[in-house]
Amino acid sequence: MTTSFGSATSTVIPNDPKIRMQSFTGLKSLHSIALARNHRVFPLPFSTPSVIRAVSTPVKPETSTTEPKRSKVEIFKEQSNFIRYPLNEEILTDTPNINEAATQLIKFHGSYQQYNRDERGTRSYSFMLRTKNPGGKVPNQLYLTMDDLADQFGVGTLRLTTRQTFQLHGVLKKNLKTVMSTIIKNMGSTLGACGDLNRNVLAPAAPLMTKEYLFAQETADNIAALLTPQSGFYYDVWVDGERFMTSEPPEVVKARNDNSHKTNFPDSPEPIYGTQFLPRKFKIAVTVPTDNSVDILTNDIGVVVVSDDNGEPQGLNIYVGGGMGRTHRMEATFPRLGELLGYVPKEDILYAIKAIVATQRDHGRRDDRRYSRMKYLISSWGIEKFKTVVEQYYGKKFEPFRELPEWEFKSYLGWHEQGDGALFCGLHVDNGRVGGKMKKTLREVIEKYNLNMRITPNQNIILCDIRSAWRRPITTVLAQAGLLHPKYVDPLNLTAMACPAFPLCPLAITEAERGIPDILKRVRSVFEKVSLKYNDSVVIRITGCPNGCARPYMAELGLVGDGPNSYQIWLGGTPNQTQLARSFMDKVKVQDLENVFEPLFYYWKQKRQPKESFGDFTARIGFEKLKELVDKWEGVVQTPPARYNLKLFADKETYEVMDELAKLQNKSAHQLAIEVIRNFVASQQNGKSE
Repeated sequence: MTTSFGSATSTVIPNDPKIRMQSFTGLKSLHSIALARNHRVFPLPFSTPSVIRAVSTPVKPETSTTEPKRSKVEIFKEQSNFIRYPLNEEILTDTPNINEAATQLIKFHGSYQQYNRDERGTRSYSFMLRTKNPGGKVPNQLYLTMDDLADQFGVGTLRLTTRQTFQLHGVLKKNLKTVMSTIIKNMGSTLGACGDLNRNVLAPAAPLMTKEYLFAQETADNIAALLTPQSGFYYDVWVDGERFMTSEPPEVVKARNDNSHKTNFPDSPEPIYGTQFLPRKFKIAVTVPTDNSVDILTNDIGVVVVSDDNGEPQGLNIYVGGGMGRTHRMEATFPRLGELLGYVPKEDILYAIKAIVATQRDHGRRDDRRYSRMKYLISSWGIEKFKTVVEQYYGKKFEPFRELPEWEFKSYLGWHEQGDGALFCGLHVDNGRVGGKMKKTLREVIEKYNLNMRITPNQNIILCDIRSAWRRPITTVLAQAGLLHPKYVDPLNLTAMACPAFPLCPLAITEAERGIPDILKRVRSVFEKVSLKYNDSVVIRITGCPNGCARPYMAELGLVGDGPNSYQIWLGGTPNQTQLARSFMDKVKVQDLENVFEPLFYYWKQKRQPKESFGDFTARIGFEKLKELVDKWEGVVQTPPARYNLKLFADKETYEVMDELAKLQNKSAHQLAIEVIRNFVASQQNGKSE
């Protein structure tokens, strides 16, 4: 029997008691769905004064036989035999690309079809593969495998993503099966890294051996396992049905199979997802109190470990409804921060996660993918209604949210103790692009010392399990490849992020990764021009389109591509990523950015409160006043320039000594050197006058 599940979609409509929400009744045959489509009124599965309707089609009499509107992707999923057909046939053809349906389905397998947009004429197709690494964990064997594949079948580089995964670009269709199977056979997977299902689960990348951090990583692993597809389509397509799955914890199997509250499709190969999977991508992050290295509020679900006074995990706070993506000129689409849902004991977390996923699965919109993320469902219903529905699937009430301390952004760059006698080393990688000498050196170090590694949500690398005796030789060889201690990296670069954008992303409107190095240099020049200190850093994130892959809407200064060589400017995020930025200006050409940057940074320097960040400053002053300052800007009032441009430092050693002394006075090396020279000249002149 062919099976499917009905995709009711919902939003709040006041004062219409005739309209009701479809309840979830488990897996249905296509025949039963066809019969059900003739009847639009369904009993509510819970008691509530609110009323709801399916938004996929106008309300019509019960005799209507009109099909509910569904997006094209929903049809592809329904007809795919659980994400197999026609992909399994398309990858065997001689053409360099695959058809439209297969292009959508291959996302569930962890790949996107792309073409080089720098080239004109015939499209040069290739595929991007994205791995799935819960918490960013990468075994030694997998890293070396990915390094080899990048050289043999990719473009010679690896891309570290903001969701703690690898992206491998430039794989030709004829090599897809070889590359996929090689990843699978070397402790890796790309299953579910893209597509309408749970994506990679984030967790702090630091391999700290405290009970909280270990529990956070374990929880991320278990959630990832719980929501991994079960029907075998991935292995059927890429390794001819051979399974390479590790054993799962019994609590994961138990939670997945539990159907006490009608969360599952009985007897389906996909007990949680059914044939239709989720309406859209779904993102989850797990962390511990204070550690916001994962941008916790930007996820569909954010989970925070709550411990007792002895550091023993007791339960978890849950946020819901975060998400970054939006569409230009469509105000009904928007970035959104997650909000508080409640607290659950640690033994219930998998059941709570499953209940939230089931709610989005059954009630998220499936007619228009621009509104299919869970944030729109929560915005439509309100958090209290959403909680009520989730509790029906969960089978109990959520407990009150436990109080948490303030969040901090933690990069974990530099050298740190793990807590088990070993060290870890965090390495800054500009925009997550590993290539050239850096790639060669990283491989040598990881291979020589048999190191495991982790990828951070800020596109950086952490080398794990390093013995103390290895620290000096590793530091030396990494520095020679440009992988420096963070104190030698420009602070602007340390927190900056950009998406890949051109030339391969089909959604890019303008540059991001290729443009950010020059933009950061220009920001640094503006800092110097308005006399900001070297360490007066700002979180800058750039994306080539409004989808928000580099999370620009959380930045203090976000640049979002809105036209060729043009950006929308967002202001007002905070360094700890807890406040949403807002759109400040549209259509600012890349060559005109200084016209906006200079007045903003100048007035931040002049008018900020003690220790006030740039994001907090822009939020306090207000956009109306800031726009007035930009419009009236006539440039920095400069003292007469010196006749000669003198090079102050002839050697690196002198500079480093001066830099260390300058930092003690919260100055740059250049500023301190100028002061020393001026004082010396003044003393000499005073001596002559005597």
